[in-house]
Amino acid sequence: MTTPLLRAENLRVEIPTRRGVLLALDDVSFEIAPGEILGFVGESGAGKSLTGMAILGLLDPPGRVAGGQVWLGDRRIDALSQRQMRRIRGKEIGAVFQDPLMSLNPLLQIGEQLVETIQTHLPVSRSEAVARAIALMRAVGIPAPEARFTAYPHQFSGGMRQRIVIALALCAEPRLIVADEPTTALDVSIQAQVLQLLKKMCREHGTAMLLVTHDMGVIAETADRVAVMYAGRIVEMGTVEDVIRAPVHPYTRGLMAAIPPLGATVVTLAQIDGAMPRLNARPAGCAFHPRCPDVVAQCLAQSPPIESIGNRRVACWRAGGMRIDGR
Repeated sequence: MTTPLLRAENLRVEIPTRRGVLLALDDVSFEIAPGEILGFVGESGAGKSLTGMAILGLLDPPGRVAGGQVWLGDRRIDALSQRQMRRIRGKEIGAVFQDPLMSLNPLLQIGEQLVETIQTHLPVSRSEAVARAIALMRAVGIPAPEARFTAYPHQFSGGMRQRIVIALALCAEPRLIVADEPTTALDVSIQAQVLQLLKKMCREHGTAMLLVTHDMGVIAETADRVAVMYAGRIVEMGTVEDVIRAPVHPYTRGLMAAIPPLGATVVTLAQIDGAMPRLNARPAGCAFHPRCPDVVAQCLAQSPPIESIGNRRVACWRAGGMRIDGR
């Protein structure tokens, strides 16, 4: 891997409440290289979106980064003020969220929103910003961008609105894009188009991407590497090919087993018994042990560290037959 563009080290996010402090992210570490797409996958509540929000500096109060470090290139960004982070968001880090209507101002024309974003982050004249906005609309697949420049968000389809959100994220040619469930609200055919567009933009511009999704199919089609999250921790991380073809962690194996094979008749779908633990009811030891088919005594007492096994990292006492007895 080349020098990482984004680096998170032992990231810890806490949420203070009246009844104590809840641990939302625990010791999350990862790197993303320029032009690479790292996918985060897991059930709802695993901490995927929270990881993206922590990177963007958009944690909802009273949530806070309570430990670890986040580096964008050679600059540490987790300790920056909100004013400093606003300068970075949009210019160096772009964001694409699940609902495009939440990212677009319904009272402003599409073209004006692009022009405003461009002029906020780049020293260009209005005419240059307009030309750049039209070029971006064309690049993301908006037909007749000159004619649609004055249209409003409600005049676009869901897929077209999401393409505009991607154009907004790319306005200032950011080095990193955080995409949080960017295709969940779209039709399947539109999903494929948007994912191909994101991949194309990353490859052509060397932009790194943190892709949050609950869909293993999206990961398989889009990402280079995948981080599987459970209860605020990364439990397995490796190349998409390695993790999908030969998952090691019991949770990853359960996720893959729940996907019915193509062309086969399946009477009963496999499932992982139980549910993700609440933040205020996380079990001792490995958080997955109440649902794990391979649980041993040590799983109930100690949380496993994430360690390298071949070309991947896994947090499981039994992964690869390692240290079941703790030695």
